[in-house]
Amino acid sequence: MQVKAEGKYIRISPYKLRPIADVIRGKSLAESQAYLKAHMTKRVKPILKVLDSAYANAKNLHKEVDSPEMLMIKKIAVDQGPVLKYYKPAAMGRAAVQRRRLSHVTVVLEKKR
Repeated sequence: MQVKAEGKYIRISPYKLRPIADVIRGKSLAESQAYLKAHMTKRVKPILKVLDSAYANAKNLHKEVDSPEMLMIKKIAVDQGPVLKYYKPAAMGRAAVQRRRLSHVTVVLEKKR
């Protein structure tokens, strides 16, 4: 049994989200949720939201799932989304390109064996 959830167009750079995903990869859902709630920063909120969505999907699709302790994170990926480009004034009348990087987060949960 595998359940998938995605969070797209998150306005945080993937370079900032990947270290958090690396920490919780392979852990149980309950353990990773506790870790993320203890380290609550702006970066953690979208990952926690996608984990909660995946857990809700698991509960709706598979009636035998009744607690987060039954599930583990099989796969979590943080991919690059589109880049928003805009211009800001720079020295000597030039324009500097600013890049706002977006992320796509994909989580796959699996039942513990």
